[in-house]
Amino acid sequence: MKKRVCGAGVVLGVLVTFGALPAQASSAAPPGPRQSGHVLPLGPAGLTETRTTTTLQPGVTLTRIVRGEDAPALGWTVEVSIPGGATSPDPDAPPAVLKDEASAKELAARLQQHGFQARAEEVVTPKAADYAGGTLGWRVRVGSFGSQSAATAERTRLRSAGYTGSAVYTGWDGDSSARGPWHVDVLTIDPHRFHGGLEASYGPDLESRETTSRLSQAAGATAAVNAGFFVLDPAAGAPGDPAGVGVYDGRLLSEPVSGRPSLVVHDDGRGTEIARLTWQGRVTGRGTSLGLSGINRVPGLIRNCGGNPGDLPTSAPLHDVTCTDPDELVAFTTDFGSSTPQGPGLEAVLDAHHRVVELRSPRGGPLPSGGSSVQATGRRVAELTGLVRAGGHLSVTTTLRDRQGHRVSPSPRTDIVNAGPELLRDGRIHVTPATDGMVHPGDPSWYYGWVHKRNPRTLAGVDAAGRTVLVTADGRSTAALGLSIAEGAEVAKALGLRDAVNLDGGGSTTMVADGKVLNAPSDATGERPVGDALLILPSRH
Repeated sequence: MKKRVCGAGVVLGVLVTFGALPAQASSAAPPGPRQSGHVLPLGPAGLTETRTTTTLQPGVTLTRIVRGEDAPALGWTVEVSIPGGATSPDPDAPPAVLKDEASAKELAARLQQHGFQARAEEVVTPKAADYAGGTLGWRVRVGSFGSQSAATAERTRLRSAGYTGSAVYTGWDGDSSARGPWHVDVLTIDPHRFHGGLEASYGPDLESRETTSRLSQAAGATAAVNAGFFVLDPAAGAPGDPAGVGVYDGRLLSEPVSGRPSLVVHDDGRGTEIARLTWQGRVTGRGTSLGLSGINRVPGLIRNCGGNPGDLPTSAPLHDVTCTDPDELVAFTTDFGSSTPQGPGLEAVLDAHHRVVELRSPRGGPLPSGGSSVQATGRRVAELTGLVRAGGHLSVTTTLRDRQGHRVSPSPRTDIVNAGPELLRDGRIHVTPATDGMVHPGDPSWYYGWVHKRNPRTLAGVDAAGRTVLVTADGRSTAALGLSIAEGAEVAKALGLRDAVNLDGGGSTTMVADGKVLNAPSDATGERPVGDALLILPSRH
């Protein structure tokens, strides 16, 4: 047993080892993830697995899990982009990592003729709750190498011959035969002993990105993890803006991607749940009202889609796609940033009493203290013009509803962050990639990279005892393989969660405790600035 002293007081650490050594669980271990008999379902049985559990503050434990640390290194290979060939169903289709069997075998044969050790491989993906799985497509790979540098050299040789591809580590494939290693960190909040706070934070404003460690430090948090998906590319909206629902201190500041799951937390750590939300917003003035298209986002750009009829290419959720609509009515609060988005259209600026104090065309500019605005584009300009006049009043109302259609009224002590896909429901594996927009029609390569393959992941949920559990898994390295979405669901179940959801992952995956980043963020530049984070605050008494 190890002791250390931090701001929260004396900390107890318990090391438990599975697999190659007998379990050494201690009765002193604080409640948290299952500590014996439920090793992570990753790789073959019998892998060495160690767990170290530390109390960060009353009611909050951190468990660090390392599985397969002694696994032998796997090989590298080069994955080649497959063009539409003579045998392809669509010869004009752009190159992709996965194609049909005929196209893959045609490319492999051509590469072999040029002296490359090429092979075509079938990719089979697991069934999900709303997706049949099976053969996802075929990939083409060249060679097997003992190092990344050797694979990169072969990729260079391929490029010189007119082909494109990337060096990949085969441990990231998602095959069950891989032996690790995996690095998983688990924060557990026991509401019966927790007297701190649990909240979501987006920093000074919605449109600016902050690192999880910066958000944690600013709030004086004991621990934190990154939270929801957000806009990254300025071409997709305002970087940092939530790409889905965002409720902070009970205020709806970003609308849901229609029906996608979200994580609902309360500041006392009780009642955490997974909810699928829809919304409706209206702006009212002069005895009539108009339907809103969005809240605090660039008009015309709907990241992850799931908006209104008329959005292109779809009004259904479609992850990592920015849908468009030239005719929108979007409401803004001062939470958005120092200035509202600029562009053609009309903006009605309101003071703190909802009185129209300015009509701006083109739209964009600062808002008065405590004020707000409504921006119109395209055909909605005429609608807004007919609704307002300088000196009049406008009121903006929004309503959230759950999947049963019941109204949801968050209290000022409630925060909601966007997520997806769902992983567990009522203690059973329930993965929903199709419902939540992770199945891209005609593009199996996207599913292959995002869902099927191993990546860094951030997961969240609640167990049968009502404890909130926040999980990060490192990935995209040879030292930590990461998780496929299916593996993420299995890990959440093994940790005892009843309901669980996937949060933003990849380079965003970050866990902070005692002011330090615990995991190894995968971006080459280090910790990624994100849209929002979940913070565990110190005890209030």
